[in-house]
Amino acid sequence: MSDDTPDRPPSTGLLDALRVRRNATIGTVAGVALAALAYLVRVFELVGPVGGTQRYPVLGPEGWFLVLGFVLASATTLLVTTVLTALTAYRRTREL
Repeated sequence: MSDDTPDRPPSTGLLDALRVRRNATIGTVAGVALAALAYLVRVFELVGPVGGTQRYPVLGPEGWFLVLGFVLASATTLLVTTVLTALTAYRRTREL
């Protein structure tokens, strides 16, 4: 057994080829925009008041919707980034 670790090629070439940074930027913009829209619609009751009475402990309704908005933005960012990167990878394989 050898204690030497094998040299590995840098992964930046792959990230650049798949345009991950651009895809992540687009995903972040889409996620934040969707979360902001959902937050505005619900908190400011743009489509009417919430049906029934709800109790929102500790943070209040605005705080809970802000937390849910963060989760929605994160999930949307990951989804959009993954789909765009997969499409880029597919296009790159078709070019080769």
